[in-house]
Amino acid sequence: MDLIACEDTRRTRALLTHFDIHTPTVSYWEKNQLARGRELVRALADGRSVALVTDAGTPSISDPGFRLVREARGHGIAVVPVPGPSAVVAALSAAGIPADRFVFDGFLPVKPGRRLNRLKALRDLATTIVLYESPHRILAALDAVGQVFGEVEIIVARELTKQFEEVVGATPAAHLERLKRGPIRGEFVLVLPGR
Repeated sequence: MDLIACEDTRRTRALLTHFDIHTPTVSYWEKNQLARGRELVRALADGRSVALVTDAGTPSISDPGFRLVREARGHGIAVVPVPGPSAVVAALSAAGIPADRFVFDGFLPVKPGRRLNRLKALRDLATTIVLYESPHRILAALDAVGQVFGEVEIIVARELTKQFEEVVGATPAAHLERLKRGPIRGEFVLVLPGR
């Protein structure tokens, strides 16, 4: 491997150092994806190998990595997936909710009105629904889920495949009460039952 493109070079460097890997890293994230993407595609076109990694989860799944993949494929460059942890699949496997059919809808909109409208559109689906949420917006998201879905049991998973992993089933109100008691850290996955 000639180069590793990552969201946060500090986080990735800590992991690489642990495994005594000295490959150079460059940042590739939402704010620099266009310019850096062009640089990475040029490196690939020149015959260099580039790995794309994320801080957590799988590149291209609710992640700007899909743009780099699309651009590389558009230039005839082979993209080789290396399966790794996926918060969607991990949450579904631990949720105890049917997962033979599910919809993954990524992150909910930031604006309250759009968030409620998205949830209303999802509410009528006859399949399990999986959402991502950040620690900064989890309380607003749970409040909106309660308004739209009512007091049904939902699964809130946090820090999947990491040291402080938790998967908890409760109503949106109970989740809100629990999360308000302590510092809110980590990335969240919400698993909602279908109609």
